Amino acid sequence: MSPASVLSVNVGLPKDVEWNGKTVHTGVWKESVDGPVMVRRLNLDGDGQGDLGGHGGEQRAVMVYQIDSYRHWEQHFGRDDFVYGQFGENLTIDGLPDDEVCVGDRYRIGGAVLEVTQPRVTCYRVGLRMGEPELPALLVSHHRPGFYCRVITEGEITAGDPIVKTSTGPGALTVADIDALLYLPDRDLDAVRRALQIPALSPGWQGSFRELLDAEDRPGTFSAAGASVATPPAWDGFRALRVSSVVAETPSVSSISLEAADGGALPPARPGQYLTFRLPDAGQPIPLRSYSLSTSPGYRVSVKHEPHGVGSGYMTTMLHPGDVLDVAAPRGEFVLDDADTPVVLLSAGIGVTPVLAMLHALSAAGSQREIWWIHSARAPEEHPLAAEADELLSKLPHTRERIFYSSRDGRLTKDKLADLALPSDASAYICGPESFMADMREALAAVGVTKIHTELFGALSSINPGITDQTVRPPHQPAVLGNGPLVTFARSGISTPSGDDSLLDLADACDVPTRWSCRSGVCHTCLTPLLSGEVTYSPTPLEPPPDGQVLICCARPTTDLALDM
Repeated sequence: MSPASVLSVNVGLPKDVEWNGKTVHTGVWKESVDGPVMVRRLNLDGDGQGDLGGHGGEQRAVMVYQIDSYRHWEQHFGRDDFVYGQFGENLTIDGLPDDEVCVGDRYRIGGAVLEVTQPRVTCYRVGLRMGEPELPALLVSHHRPGFYCRVITEGEITAGDPIVKTSTGPGALTVADIDALLYLPDRDLDAVRRALQIPALSPGWQGSFRELLDAEDRPGTFSAAGASVATPPAWDGFRALRVSSVVAETPSVSSISLEAADGGALPPARPGQYLTFRLPDAGQPIPLRSYSLSTSPGYRVSVKHEPHGVGSGYMTTMLHPGDVLDVAAPRGEFVLDDADTPVVLLSAGIGVTPVLAMLHALSAAGSQREIWWIHSARAPEEHPLAAEADELLSKLPHTRERIFYSSRDGRLTKDKLADLALPSDASAYICGPESFMADMREALAAVGVTKIHTELFGALSSINPGITDQTVRPPHQPAVLGNGPLVTFARSGISTPSGDDSLLDLADACDVPTRWSCRSGVCHTCLTPLLSGEVTYSPTPLEPPPDGQVLICCARPTTDLALDM
């Protein structure tokens, strides 16, 4: 076997590329350069990345890909038009296959010393560059991702330089091994633990592996590609629940208690979860609505009647005991932990509901935890469920209560929260308007609280790496209506017939906020709760999602369905 060597040094600065009606800012286009190139701690001279959140930086300063993989993909795709830099790599090399190179290995190349830190990130842009959208998933399933390096010693590299191994990383886990541990099913958790003992493994991959192990330690959770989700829903689709009582808490807030319409027992919900309702309106469905459970145990939601709110208006003014509603199973990861450390329950307005359920659970358990109950409202008469919270707090031994009425005390600010001297080892749960949660998260972080959880009922913020022209538009019907099954985006209030494309493509066409990275069924960034309905996959994801979840990047509906997005 001939010694490993550099065939080409490739660089390129980020540029804007049109793609699917959007503009992508990307540095995946690299070109081969003649002569020596200086390799520095963060980059090669003349090189750059368009999205530093997923590429570049000290741990991913140099991308390496092998000529043997070029030949593999030429045969796979039946192509002969590849040029150096085709896969977005900085160094095209002969030798060092992914199933032999280990994370932590160090190599001297020219005047530089590089250390292997992680496999390539599963990113749609390599598929964009190649004109092969499924390539991110294929790189994983064919065990040919390529790898990133950090620069131990800066120096010049030239095509033709030999590659000399100077040290071997601990753990004996190859790049292909590490890649499979994160992205493929049937992973060896002992190998995951070994991977975490490799100092050179990049912090991002270490965090993903810790999430895998954390999910293993929490019964009922599922984790793929470092993305953990809660226990599968207690029932599929929607179930008939009967209204057992309706209580007016304030002039604008009503509590609706529910029981099984068939008289059976309802499965327990976790404190902090929510229910999704499919509400009737003169025989026609209206967009789905989700409301937090406000007690634990039991099924009760407390709903504020918003001006012009169709769903909240129905819930607070039209319901009577005995009415039957279609309800999806409890969902949500904004749930109370079972630690014994202090807990901060922090809310504003109707955001009190999920943290009140947590307070119910703590009271029912006779918790010995230090509990901080902090609530902000406009005025006492607009403070729902206040007496109920006071009664629960009175039964617990270690509680502190702080109520802020903006009409009397002024708004709860970051400075006021900081003055409370909250314990830094607390688990904090925040629910309220988005701006309130952002301010409180910042304030808690400033005083050293790190375990912070928030709940948001609007559409989640987008994760669209590299997209530059992200004008925020309200969700709407697509420009061209399909003739397939009806798809409802519950949080966004849009129902529209599907076409031939994926659910992610349909959401994009409706400007429904989406989250994705690979767009080919490998990274699980697009994992979304499936409230009802069925899908098929094309392409088939490398690791299937858990029950009650769907990978929208490669899913297509086979029935009418509802998504929690």
